[in-house]
Amino acid sequence: MLILRAKMPILPDGDVAVRRTNSSEKNDRVPMRFFLTLLMLTSVTVLSLSAQKVTLEFNPHLVVYEGTEGPGADKHIVLIAGDHEYRSEEILPAMARILAKNLGFKCSVFFTLDDEGFIEPGSSNIAGLSALETADLLILGLRFQDFPAEEMQHVVDYLDRGGPILGIRTSTHAFRIAEGPFAKYSYNYPGDEYKNGFGRQVLGETWAGHYGTNHEQSSRILIREDEAMHPILRGVRDIHVQSGGYEADPMSGSVVLGMGQVLNGMNADSPPDPEKELMPVAWTRTYEANNGKQGRVFTTTHGASEDFLNAGFRRMLVNAALWTSGLEEFINADSDVSLVGPYNPVVFSFDGYRRGVRPADLAGWDTPIMSETKATRDGPSPQAPRGQAP
Repeated sequence: MLILRAKMPILPDGDVAVRRTNSSEKNDRVPMRFFLTLLMLTSVTVLSLSAQKVTLEFNPHLVVYEGTEGPGADKHIVLIAGDHEYRSEEILPAMARILAKNLGFKCSVFFTLDDEGFIEPGSSNIAGLSALETADLLILGLRFQDFPAEEMQHVVDYLDRGGPILGIRTSTHAFRIAEGPFAKYSYNYPGDEYKNGFGRQVLGETWAGHYGTNHEQSSRILIREDEAMHPILRGVRDIHVQSGGYEADPMSGSVVLGMGQVLNGMNADSPPDPEKELMPVAWTRTYEANNGKQGRVFTTTHGASEDFLNAGFRRMLVNAALWTSGLEEFINADSDVSLVGPYNPVVFSFDGYRRGVRPADLAGWDTPIMSETKATRDGPSPQAPRGQAP
């Protein structure tokens, strides 16, 4: 508490004598209540500033990874995890660690929580997105979100200034908002001025349906030969992902980098499904903001947490973060994209997330993402991940 001390004589009636230097050297009486009011206002101000500092420094929805050296130094990436099935609460902090530790970015990862402060994927309970005011890149792993209006406004403001975007998996249908000023961002918005909302108008595609059976059919991502020299594809090879395919027809002007080959099986050497054609699964584009700026975008319809075990997929996402940030000159084919700290993704499924985890539990470089001691809906023995070893 702030204490003010003043050596001033107190008069019998409770007023304070204050010496004023003027021509008459006259003592004036100032009411004691003036000083009490001043003390009260000063204390309130100090407490208010302290509360603001706590709000800025501690947010239960947030974990921050601070980079120091690299092309991302002095750059800020905001990542928002909030999907119901594909475990963006696992893949995004793992991606943030690589971008921070290996490339120097400051990465702020936000999570949707339950009422007790534990991560609840897809809950729409989020706070602190004012961090987007200083963001140089926004990375999304969302599905059917309806954020509080004051939080959604920060997302809209970011789009209005043409900030770059990287969207994974269900972010093509990131928002489902029935009414109000943000309804046009919904994945199925019918209006011609913003047809099919954020997914179609910014990422290049909205939800169009499955094109492969989850947990039965994995995919290879095949690089398009005519785009093999694109900076995002430097050093990228042997991409095999566990998440099933999506239908996609990216919006005109999109540059397709990778095509998905649906496999009859969950292994990298499983045979292709002869009934499935190749489908666009990774592309770039730009969107035009209200200020006329062109914002860079990278979208992939894959991006389950298990997919991040594949080194080729990891490299593509890390390269995409550099490209969308305008740092493509720093993309190297042999840069380090190895996982930072323990990474223990579960088999993706609805409601299959690890219980009892707070964002703060993921702080630092060496804490597990996430602890294998945390139960999923299946009980005390969490599901083991599939796919390749790190």
